[in-house]
This record gives sequence, C-alpha cells and structure tokens, in this order.
Amino acid sequence: MPDPINWRSKILLAKIETVYGTDAVPTGADNAILAVDVTLAPMEGEDVSRNLERPFLGAQEEFKVGLRSVLTFSTELVGAGATGVAPAWGSLARACGLAEVVTPDVDPDDGTVVYKPVSTGHESVSIYFLIGGTRHVMKGCRGTGVITANAQGVPVIRWTMTGLFAMPSEQTRPTVDFSDFKTPSVVTNTNTPVFTLGAVALVMRSFELNLGCDVQPRMLVGREEIRIVDRAEQISCSVEAVPLTTFNPFDRALSLTPTAVALTHGTVAGFKTSIAVPTGSVARLTGYEQQQNLLEWPLRVTPIPSSAGDDQFTLTLH
Repeated sequence: MPDPINWRSKILLAKIETVYGTDAVPTGADNAILAVDVTLAPMEGEDVSRNLERPFLGAQEEFKVGLRSVLTFSTELVGAGATGVAPAWGSLARACGLAEVVTPDVDPDDGTVVYKPVSTGHESVSIYFLIGGTRHVMKGCRGTGVITANAQGVPVIRWTMTGLFAMPSEQTRPTVDFSDFKTPSVVTNTNTPVFTLGAVALVMRSFELNLGCDVQPRMLVGREEIRIVDRAEQISCSVEAVPLTTFNPFDRALSLTPTAVALTHGTVAGFKTSIAVPTGSVARLTGYEQQQNLLEWPLRVTPIPSSAGDDQFTLTLH
C-alpha cells in the first residue's frame, strides 16, 4: 500500500505566459512561490444533466462543463531586498491586471518598482501546484488580490488565481529555491511610518486594499479563457476616532470630498512598500466600534480613477 500524501508537501510555481493559455513551464529554480495558507479548488465548474425522459425513477449522468481550477494563497508583502528589482511575487500582480514598471537604480537606492492598474492587455501566468507527487497544471491564470497590513501583524497579499483545468498527473517533485523571497517586517509604529487619510495622520489598527478584480471564465466555441472583466478597488481600515474638526468622515461622505490615502511600510531601501490613492471617495460610516474602551471608526474608501483612467492607486516598492 502506498504511503499517504503529506498535507505540507505543497509546492507552488508561477511564470508569466508569453501566449495566453500556452504553458510557460515554470521551474523550481526560478519560479517558486513562498506561499502561506494555500487552498485549491481543483475542479470548479458546472454540471449539466442529460435530463432523459425515462419510464422509471433514478439519477442521471451529468456532464462536467466550464472547468477551471481556483488556487488561493498568501505571500508576504515585501520587496526584493534591492531597489529597482521586481519582487518574486511580481508575476502574480501582473496576472491581476496590474502593469509592472521597473525603474533601475541610477544613484544608489533610487530605483523603484511600481504596480498600477491597466484596463487592457492583461497578462496571465501558468501555475504548477504539487502536493506529494500529484501535479495540477493551471494555464491561463488571472486573478485578484487583497493587500492586508494590520498592526502587529505581517503584511500579506492574499491571491485568488483562476486557471483553465487540466487533468492532474503524477510527476517528479522539483527542487525549489525561495532565496528571492525576503523577510518582511511586522506592521508597527516604527516600521510603518506613514498612514494618512486626506493628508491627516490617523492612528490605524487595520488596513486592507482589495484589488476588486471581477474574474470570470469565458468558455465558448473558439475561445476558452479566464478574463478580468471589471474591477472596483476598495479600501477598508479601522482608525482611532478623532474630533470632527480634525477629520470628518460624515462630511466627506456626503460632500464627496476627494480623500487621498497614503500608507508606507518599511524603513530600509529595497524593503519599503508604499500604497498611494490620489483620489478616494469615503463611504457612509455605518457604525462605531470600540477596542480597549476607545472609540474607533471602521472606514471604507473607494479609489476613484481620474478622467485619464488607470491611476486610482499605485503600489510602489522602493
């Protein structure tokens, strides 16, 4: 009898595709993803019954259609350890409808890597997911993500990647190299020097930026594809309440006052991450919260693009 498969034997590889849906053949040496809390729905889809009219009772066969695989996992939010170098998780961001703009160093430590939304030309990745010797190949993957930076926690990006289904098979497990993944810093007052709403510095407990990509399978004759058909980013944060003369979320919600959002985490070049929303729209404040008997506001801010488009937020590594 064969040995059981160890749950913690998971390996995840991801590589940008040159042609959509064509296997990019990721390798353990160059494309390994250091992931956290991985879950796989290996065979998502719909079931179509034959609906035969028969002179007796009983179940019927169902065709399995629209098949795709959905992989959910997190990576730590940290740069490459050097400025002007894309992080090891950059391929995932590109497959979530974000353009990657790399500006190499000219003077020491002045390079940047900027991720910003694009409405067309979305890239895709091939993902290999192995557990034991069972390998799932997900081609044509696109997805969405949620960036979380909570006080006293490790900042992460939670990815949900959807790819075309392929029959899994038993394969030799690759040797993986995680050296491109750097150690992050915890979100603290020292490590997270900037958090402002409307240029007002507030005390923040939690922060979340949902990329809000609407990812849908398009399974037609002549085209089988996973597409990002829309996006609607959303920021959620919990902050200590302040006098309304300092920051008034009620007035900002009613008057549609443009409210910029800025967050910078990290203090060492190559490890710093900044999120900037030039124009945000504050949502209705629907309730109060308290922590340690102090009043907190659960705020929601929607990043709004300008008339030029694709500029509602940037994620900068520097």
